Amino acid sequence: MKKVILLLLVVFLGFWMFTDPQGLAATAREGGGGAWDGLVSVFEATIRFLGALF
Repeated sequence: MKKVILLLLVVFLGFWMFTDPQGLAATAREGGGGAWDGLVSVFEATIRFLGALF
């Protein structure tokens, strides 16, 4: 079952890459930026928590 889902994901991304490469690039860029912002938020919250604790 996992192999089928992985295969479908690869086929979908391949199709998307050939039909709309700029859209795929924009989506990847936005997703990466969102992940980075989330990671920064987690570290800032951890620093604030530890600062308030000690």
